Amino acid sequence: MRQSLPALLTKRALLLLYGFFALFPLIWMVVMSLKSQEEVLTTGFIFKPTFENYVTVATGSDYSRAFVNNLIVSIGAVLLSLIVGIPAAYALARMRFKGKENIAFTFLSFRFAPELFVILPLFIIYQRLGLIGTYYGLIWVYQLITLPLIIWVLRGFFEDIPRELDEAAQIDGCTWGQVFVRVMLPLVRPGLVSAGLMSFIFAWNAFTFPLLLGGDTQTSTVAILAYISSTTVNYGQVATAATISILPSVILALFVQKHLVRGLSFGAVKG
Repeated sequence: MRQSLPALLTKRALLLLYGFFALFPLIWMVVMSLKSQEEVLTTGFIFKPTFENYVTVATGSDYSRAFVNNLIVSIGAVLLSLIVGIPAAYALARMRFKGKENIAFTFLSFRFAPELFVILPLFIIYQRLGLIGTYYGLIWVYQLITLPLIIWVLRGFFEDIPRELDEAAQIDGCTWGQVFVRVMLPLVRPGLVSAGLMSFIFAWNAFTFPLLLGGDTQTSTVAILAYISSTTVNYGQVATAATISILPSVILALFVQKHLVRGLSFGAVKG
């Protein structure tokens, strides 16, 4: 049924209004980052923009190093989770063995568990192994964040692929490994992109683990605390650091948005 012009304009206006409402916190954060220290506490949109906060934050050795640390740890954690999680998700989706659902739920329970619930034993273990303040230690502990998500998301993608494709490939002479590499992986590529991106965002925004286990290897989420003291808060630099921190996730999402949309909607319609 074709909508009338007033109804169509009203619908679009409401969508624009909702979009502005949803994005307003981000917009206001960017606005605060462009204000001087004297104007940062004002609520007006009319002001003289300045990049002083960006220069201060970008040239600060602590935040720049923390930003690079966050990139290394987040990318490393996602790559390791993909290497381990893709075969695990395929096995949980395609193979039949005793206790399969219990194993799958155990992986998911790692994601449900509060980080503070496991941080004390992890801190003691890391302290004895000398892993505090190392890239390896953070990448390893980030698996509690990224691996369950990748396994459960990709398991759904593998389950949506008809089993007849496996059987047809095996009839053509493909081994189990060839079926997995040549047939399954290309079909779940959108799922790999969406699962990897979501895992990267969760890893990038992690706070508790790098705060207590990061040591000298601080991430950008922890480095923002440097602009907050017991006596004052430098709101302009906090907003600037937060704005810079969201850039990798936004840029990555823009580059892979085609595969991301396909991945998030894959299997939504059947039949």
